[in-house]
Amino acid sequence: MATEKETKKQKTKEAIRQELKARYQNLRGGRGVSIEFFRRHGWLLSILLVVVLSLMGLRYKTQTRMVEIKRLNQQLERAKSEKLFEKKQYMTLIRQTKMNELVTANRLNLIHQEQPPYEIDGDGTVSAPDSLNNSTKTDSNETEE
Repeated sequence: MATEKETKKQKTKEAIRQELKARYQNLRGGRGVSIEFFRRHGWLLSILLVVVLSLMGLRYKTQTRMVEIKRLNQQLERAKSEKLFEKKQYMTLIRQTKMNELVTANRLNLIHQEQPPYEIDGDGTVSAPDSLNNSTKTDSNETEE
């Protein structure tokens, strides 16, 4: 009994292998897909083609929009940093104006110094900072010419 079942299983396995081999050879030879197949399933193939093309177009749109979003985010970051810089300058001017108003209101006779302070060396000589020395040297060179 056991041998009859085993032989039936082997026969069915061999039959399936032969059928798959025949199908593969038909496909390789160009005989697997007939015109009749396209006539019966043409509407399904058309729908699949439209779906695939739509998905490709959607992916392209998504990629281009992602690039645009990235560019706009960079512009936004630049605008935020410019805003902070301008705000810092504005607050500095307001602070300086209020200090000048307080000095005037309290009659302290203080003035805003445009030049940097002078440095006093250990031997008692007074010298201007390096930035002031460089600017006076260029000024004196311009006047000599």
